[in-house]
Amino acid sequence: MRKSNERILKGLAALLAVFTAVSCVDEKIVERIVEVERELFQTPSEAAAGMLGYTDIETKLTVCGNCHVGPQSKWATTAHADAWEGLQSSGHAQEFCEGCHTVNELGNTLTELAGYNATGEDRYHDVQCESCHGPGLEHVTSPEDANIPLAPIATGVDNTQGCGECHQGAHHPFVEQWENSGHGTLNSYPAGRDGCNGCHEAGGVLARWGETAPYLEQGELQPQTCAVCHDPHGSPNPAQLRFPIGGVEIEQNLCSQCHNRRTVPEEGFHGLHPHSPETALLNGEAGFFFPGSGIDLEPGRIIASHGSSGNERLCATCHVVFTTVNDAATGEFLFESVGHGFKAIPCLDQDGIPTSEDCELSTDTRSFEGCTGAGCHTSVEGVFSALTTATSRFQDQVTTLHDLLVQVDPNLEGVGGEIDPNNPVITTAEGAYFNMELAAFGGSNRPSVGLTYAGAAAHNPFLVEQLLRASINAVVAEYNLSPPVGLDMGLVLGKGLN
Repeated sequence: MRKSNERILKGLAALLAVFTAVSCVDEKIVERIVEVERELFQTPSEAAAGMLGYTDIETKLTVCGNCHVGPQSKWATTAHADAWEGLQSSGHAQEFCEGCHTVNELGNTLTELAGYNATGEDRYHDVQCESCHGPGLEHVTSPEDANIPLAPIATGVDNTQGCGECHQGAHHPFVEQWENSGHGTLNSYPAGRDGCNGCHEAGGVLARWGETAPYLEQGELQPQTCAVCHDPHGSPNPAQLRFPIGGVEIEQNLCSQCHNRRTVPEEGFHGLHPHSPETALLNGEAGFFFPGSGIDLEPGRIIASHGSSGNERLCATCHVVFTTVNDAATGEFLFESVGHGFKAIPCLDQDGIPTSEDCELSTDTRSFEGCTGAGCHTSVEGVFSALTTATSRFQDQVTTLHDLLVQVDPNLEGVGGEIDPNNPVITTAEGAYFNMELAAFGGSNRPSVGLTYAGAAAHNPFLVEQLLRASINAVVAEYNLSPPVGLDMGLVLGKGLN
């Protein structure tokens, strides 16, 4: 043990000697460091399988933290650093819970008993660095070798490593719900393409955000795993999120880092179809704004309550909802939904538990907890009425606009004509076509389910309706078409918005 410490101290001395040669470092400082006999760690028992745990339990200084000062200081602010005490003070601590509140074989590549599960020693309390990175003994005894234990970022209920080994189960089913969500599904086509993988693949997202720390599956395509949104080492944001979800401008919101793409028509393939315009809809900036449509119909002028300062958590208010499900007959606990299916109004199974399945749009088959539980809407019936009314109005407007656009260009977005995505100049018909597609964005496009226009209706129904009205008016005027019967030209021109 003493020899291992001497090797580490000599390594530090050699490093400081380099700085001494090129700076004003006092040689006496180097001498004093070499003379220190501080014990960096106690040799673990063989049963611990190379797990080191704490150097100092009282100060929560991990053995890894003796050198990796930055990660140690970030980690110390997380709930992982208080996992043991959190369990003990919970009022329902039981022995079978201890595995997810200590350092052992859970979360890393080990499969045999290790750390706390093998020894029961206090040095392995809390979820420390080795919980994810694995045993550190080989690395600290030979730090000059390339044997740094890498943490996995792959996630799955059946994985024998990673976040899923602990963050699952009826009380905290993060991985179960995530695995069946859009974030947990890997589409290898965009995930493997430059320009797309910055949102569609875990490594691409992390690289775009400047995260360079290596991980076990480096080079393998991964969906949006836990480590994409949550910084395992810690962050100043709640739940260790890499970006805040409230209290900031909408562009700085975590979700908008990806859900704010192609919000206006562009030249080229798919350029007339919106692509993740959700946050731009919230702040009233999505869509094609026709010149002279009215002073009220300008980017950022029409904002619904979901995009206002009154909804501080923005996307998370509706899409990440925690609800406790109890048995309707007995009142006993069944399930704690943690909202990691990311559906605003998810379908419910026979027990009332949110699922990833699709179902009809009704108050009996879906949960509207995200709408009423946050205090935005007073009743489920009110939410349902607002949503169905908006989607019905969109349907009528889209049908009218579509019929007009067919008169202008019978092949619509096919090559040639007024609606051609390869045309570098956005025509009036193309702007209107984009707005028509924006109205249908975020729905299932299955009229029988009743969700074709639900996405646009929920994010900003007022903006979308006025964009459709303005589009109809602009197309009629530009191409000398007959106005549809019953069209209110005053509202289209923005004169009735106040």
